[in-house]
Amino acid sequence: MPSKPSARLAALTVAAVCSAASTVVLTTPAHAESVRVHDIQGDTRVSPFAGKQVTDVTGIVTGIRTYGSSRGFWIQDPAPDADPATSEGVFVFTSSTPQGVAVGDEVSVSGTVTEYVPGGASSGNQSVTEITKPTVTVVSHGNPVPAPAVLGARTVPSAYAPQGDPAAGDSVNALTLRPSRYALDLYESLEGMNVRVADARVVGATDPYTELWVTVKPRENRNKRGGTVYGSYDAQNTGRIQIQSLGKAADFPDANVGDVLAGATTGPLDYNQYGGYTLVASELGTLEAGGTKRETTRAQHRSELAIATYNVENLDPSDDTFAAHAEAIVHNLASPDIVSLEEIQDNNGATDNGTVAADVTLAKLIDAIEAAGGPRYDWRAVDPADKQDGGQPGGNIRQAFLFNPDRVSFTDRPGGDATTATDVVKVRGRAALTLSPGRIVPDSAAFEDSRKPLAGEFVFRGRTVVVIANHFSSKGGDQSLSSQYQPPVRGSETQRHLQAQEVHDFTAKILKVQKNAAVVALGDINDFEFSRTTRIMEGGGVLWSAIRSLPASERYSYVYQGNSQALDQILISPSIRRQCSFSYDSVHINAEFHDQISDHDPQVLRFKP
Repeated sequence: MPSKPSARLAALTVAAVCSAASTVVLTTPAHAESVRVHDIQGDTRVSPFAGKQVTDVTGIVTGIRTYGSSRGFWIQDPAPDADPATSEGVFVFTSSTPQGVAVGDEVSVSGTVTEYVPGGASSGNQSVTEITKPTVTVVSHGNPVPAPAVLGARTVPSAYAPQGDPAAGDSVNALTLRPSRYALDLYESLEGMNVRVADARVVGATDPYTELWVTVKPRENRNKRGGTVYGSYDAQNTGRIQIQSLGKAADFPDANVGDVLAGATTGPLDYNQYGGYTLVASELGTLEAGGTKRETTRAQHRSELAIATYNVENLDPSDDTFAAHAEAIVHNLASPDIVSLEEIQDNNGATDNGTVAADVTLAKLIDAIEAAGGPRYDWRAVDPADKQDGGQPGGNIRQAFLFNPDRVSFTDRPGGDATTATDVVKVRGRAALTLSPGRIVPDSAAFEDSRKPLAGEFVFRGRTVVVIANHFSSKGGDQSLSSQYQPPVRGSETQRHLQAQEVHDFTAKILKVQKNAAVVALGDINDFEFSRTTRIMEGGGVLWSAIRSLPASERYSYVYQGNSQALDQILISPSIRRQCSFSYDSVHINAEFHDQISDHDPQVLRFKP
């Protein structure tokens, strides 16, 4: 039973400090109005009371956040209206750790209704309706928390988001919510309310920020390892939702893809900068292991050339992951003949003192591979110009080739440096690089502040193979799938399209000189196998993304926000594809695991030149 109000009620008043870069006040403050929570939330994403003062907004405290920059508590009206589009919950932003309130308290809140945009207006994120600069009066204690809304396969629609209003720049903010039709509308209609998921499978491993992703739709684009595959721009996987915790970080489970949060996970539904709609759990389910194991690919046959691409995530000599990367290359990848590495940093890593050489980094990895029982690899690379290739400041990341000299030889043609481009000439009727190793059009605007492709000639059993190592520009700055703009803008792909065109044109030049040349273009493409970036590289049949030889459910190398997706690819020229004797493997050793040594899974191609 709720306790009776005391004769003299204590009021908690906390001045809220809101960043102008992160908060949008949509109207001028006006007189105070006494309203209910669902009136504040309204039936659109933006409150009809935004910028106005409200008084005596009542509700039951359902959760208290005492950490981070967005401290405060959630309240929910236990007497909902009949409109499914209007949320009954709202966040009360107190700036500092809330004092004097507890879960189950009935409170009366007065303050300013504000639309807070996590990440700032330029992020394109949706806003969170909040009451800021609050005066809080505790009316009673020990009230039951409103029963949670259950998110499940039958309650979450299959359509992800409505088309935004073209007159508003494709924003969905002013559109009336249709929670029975669109998943994002459903989640918005529950913003700030107590929600629950049950027996939810993990589709995004626990990250260092104590977050994980689950799906409430067990069959939605599921693969055999328990993930949810992102296979097109129109299939965003509506059942995905991020899980955080209101408890101690130490109590958060270390989960892998395929594990299950058994039982109930319950708490307020929030929206944040890095994951969109997020269940902030006051009650966490029990983690049950799904048994997901790291994969091992088969060894190449004697007549097969094995080529791998592997993003080793800013590897520099100070890292403690050399032995683990070596084990992965030797045992999980079966010691490929050629390994194209991305994100090899210079010899002092992020220290920004003009160092660009990476011979120490590569030697340390080669030593570790040999110690793990692998071959004694040799290496080739071209050092970048200082601070010209993007990535971590001072790190000077670049691609590099490792190769097993007992199996393949490298054709050295000197003269390659950071700014000198390699080209294609005909030598005895065959295509040859003028510089090997050499960079492809390093002065092109396509590669400004980004990694330049590295090309090299290898010889295997008397056949020349040209390998082009790539690391295209990242997706940083793109609007999220849960953006207020629908469809979201993928602005970063403009540069990748230019990069793809340069690699395509260089490959076409090789094939013009020698129609049956064996060319492999591979690396961290930072885009999907169904993307325009990939189609540009493939244009006119010059190349073909070999990850397409896998079943659709196995085409992934990276897990982002619960979507298993392909960012790393190996593309092959027609002479390799026509043989139909190649095999492709996306070797899942990192992306699905909380204790990953890189956020990318390596890819391996085997073929007979």
